[in-house]
Amino acid sequence: MARIGVDVGGTNTDLVLECPKGVFYHKVPTTLKNQSIGVVEGVQGICRMAGIEPAEVELIVHGTTTATNITIEHNGSECGMLTTEGFRDILHIGRHKRPYNFSLHFDVPWQSRPLVKRRNRIAVAERILPPSGAVEKPLDEDAVRAACAVFKKRGIGSVIIGFMFAFLNDAHELRAKEIVLEEMPDAYVTLSSEVANVMREYERFSTAAMNSYVGPKTSFYLRDLESKLREAGVSSKLRIMQSNGGVSTVESCAKRPIRILMSGPAGGVIGGASEAQMAEVSNIITVDIGGTSADISTIPGGTVKIMNPRDTYVSGHPVLTPMIDLVTIGAGGGSVAYIDEAGGFNVGPRSAGSEPGPACYRRGGGEPTVTDAQIVLGRLDPDMALGGDLSLDAELARKAVEEKIAKPLGMSVIEAALGIIRIINNNMALAIRSNSVARGIDPREFSIMPFGGAGPLHGVALAEAMSARDVIVPVAPGITAAVGLLKTDLQYEHTEAVIVELNAASDNDLDRINGAVAVLRNRVRAELDADGIPLDQQRLSVVAECRYHGQGFELRADMPDGSVTKGNKHVITDSFHDQHHLDYGYSYREAEVELITLRAIGTAAVRRIDIPKIAPTDGSSPDRALMFVRPTTFDDGRTLETPRYDRTKLMAGDELEGPAILIQHNSTTLVPPGYVAETLDYGNTRIRPVGVV
Repeated sequence: MARIGVDVGGTNTDLVLECPKGVFYHKVPTTLKNQSIGVVEGVQGICRMAGIEPAEVELIVHGTTTATNITIEHNGSECGMLTTEGFRDILHIGRHKRPYNFSLHFDVPWQSRPLVKRRNRIAVAERILPPSGAVEKPLDEDAVRAACAVFKKRGIGSVIIGFMFAFLNDAHELRAKEIVLEEMPDAYVTLSSEVANVMREYERFSTAAMNSYVGPKTSFYLRDLESKLREAGVSSKLRIMQSNGGVSTVESCAKRPIRILMSGPAGGVIGGASEAQMAEVSNIITVDIGGTSADISTIPGGTVKIMNPRDTYVSGHPVLTPMIDLVTIGAGGGSVAYIDEAGGFNVGPRSAGSEPGPACYRRGGGEPTVTDAQIVLGRLDPDMALGGDLSLDAELARKAVEEKIAKPLGMSVIEAALGIIRIINNNMALAIRSNSVARGIDPREFSIMPFGGAGPLHGVALAEAMSARDVIVPVAPGITAAVGLLKTDLQYEHTEAVIVELNAASDNDLDRINGAVAVLRNRVRAELDADGIPLDQQRLSVVAECRYHGQGFELRADMPDGSVTKGNKHVITDSFHDQHHLDYGYSYREAEVELITLRAIGTAAVRRIDIPKIAPTDGSSPDRALMFVRPTTFDDGRTLETPRYDRTKLMAGDELEGPAILIQHNSTTLVPPGYVAETLDYGNTRIRPVGVV
């Protein structure tokens, strides 16, 4: 039985394979025009490495950036929208909230880059009334058909249906969908009540719009990948990593691609949390640095956090879907260094990607990148990239840094390269602070865990900038996100809007709550059943999303076991008070608590990838792993003769004092002077200052 995790990044596609012969790692360039080509080539390549046939693979778990890239590049589908008369401009108005209160120059993404153009938003007569969901005005079906005629004339094939108060009664949305599919059988249709069955019309409409905006291309990619794998002889199940840290089916993600907007970064956080357990470290800050971006997440006490719905924005648009709490910035090995019109020295967020890539790649790129700077400083060996599989050109790297940065600024090439590294490190440190210090978390109690192909080169510098305790480098840093894909469970979520004041809840209110819980459980169980999960392996839980009366957003609270009654409803309110105090430092125990939404979460545990321990040190010198010695320039400007070690030949308990560089196929780890690298039981590495235990 073999399983593969595949994580597609902006520059490289990372793979891990677990089979009876062991665990294998592989990395191939991402094929940006069609990511599925690189995925299939990578799967075939790693199967050859392991000496197995593709047909022996029983499961592939995939982390994809397809949906994410569509939002970044603003090249989604042309969408049409049906909405209630009088509410055509909700997507434009938003919340009347200024992104930056005191700036005269700012961008409003939902207006400057709307998901649906105004002329394609068509209002039709219909009306549902709160709080009961009663029909005030029937749906004008002729108006829906007329709108479809307009959409067809304009060549629009993706349709959003968002009616006021559809979360209380979705009958009009369902009927409108039937009509749209009668008139436009091939249309990609999204209902707001299907993807965000909660109150707040702007956020609900925006979520539905984003689903239809990324849906057609994402759906095509997922089904195309499935088809190409079949053609390559891979008949395994294909599962997709979701933004919430669980995996789901191709069919489910094709219908609701908003679930996978942060698919790629989520795998890295799960993988980082697992690596922390292996290293017996509870508090970590993961920093996943690839070729294009850096994804940062704070994991206190080993618990991966889910972002508050008020913070779940993607490319400036609110999206009400569960996401792992992380920050993404444009900082990676391919980040381009440049001098702006005012003479400022900048690095990123624009990336050279894999095509053409950094100047050193010899693919036509002439702009200096972080990777080029690392080569100039001697931290990356041109003949050792990807274990020698990728040959880099040191002269092209030096030329790019010299011509684009050093000469215009009147500095040496080494100074320019150091400047590039310092700027990118500072950018990442600011992002780490926003995800830790700004939220009341003290980085001094945490370990920095750098991974991704570029991560371990920056780990110690980031730990110094944050005064972190130490640095933990995973077993296979460049493949950690792919490893995380084989360490996560199947997961499905559904919501139901149930607005009830809990303190004063009547028997009828409690019946509404219990009825909604039953509906949600059935929906989630149906998805798990459809995925072939035996009943005894299904795990269902329900959480209540509550707020104090008059608050703008909700927090999650626990539900009592069994039905909610007047005798046990305090379980919900007590849990909410506790969570509010934990998040904000205070609570109002006597205040009215409103239940707003019920959320059912269904999971099914999968077998975790088993990373074997390495051999303990036999007392011999770590010099058994010594490869060669080359000059390397460190952050303090000193250039020192620095030994290179084959990381795979180090044993548990080995200690190396810096300066040193640890080389492996998928990443390179920098150990500056004054630091010690200790190899741990599973082959992961702890880097700490000399003298610190």
